[in-house]
Amino acid sequence: MSYTTDYDTSQTDSRVPIIGGAIIAVLGLLAMVFPFVTGVSLSLLLGGVLVVGALVHVAHAFSPESFWGAVWQVVLAIVYGFAGISLLANPVIGLTTLTLLAIAYLLVNGVVMVGWSLVGRGNDGWIWLLASGVLSVLLAGGLLIGFPSTALWAVGLLFGVNLLVTGVTLVMIGMRARRSTTERVVAGEGQQGV
Repeated sequence: MSYTTDYDTSQTDSRVPIIGGAIIAVLGLLAMVFPFVTGVSLSLLLGGVLVVGALVHVAHAFSPESFWGAVWQVVLAIVYGFAGISLLANPVIGLTTLTLLAIAYLLVNGVVMVGWSLVGRGNDGWIWLLASGVLSVLLAGGLLIGFPSTALWAVGLLFGVNLLVTGVTLVMIGMRARRSTTERVVAGEGQQGV
């Protein structure tokens, strides 16, 4: 009897990552199909977050603190507010900036991974690190060569790929948890019958 209860609870628990992962994967596919809209949406979202950050800094400037602490809070509020309003006013320029940041990230990440793989050549999996690093550097180079036209699709596409991979990973984790639970229940019933 307790096995059935455990099984039902585990089945329900394994549905959460499967359903959530499927939704995230579909959103990833949509982001990949509409990369420009996704990129502009991310730029607007970042602009909104920066404006909220500016308001938080303004509010924090009036908290009981030193004079210079308040001055720095106001300076940060101005920087956040300017950046946020700029992104909200012209999200395509923000998209260009985000693309340059993505290129810089991919380039630095790739170089670090290549270096890490070469230092650890004797370890298991070093070749995977090397391949990942080289791919990252090549992707950064391709985006840089095509810049500024890559700004229209790169951020949205990369975000979509990230969502798709995350969603598929969650689905696989949920399916593995379900399979593991089923195997334990079957093994438990076999032992109970003995």
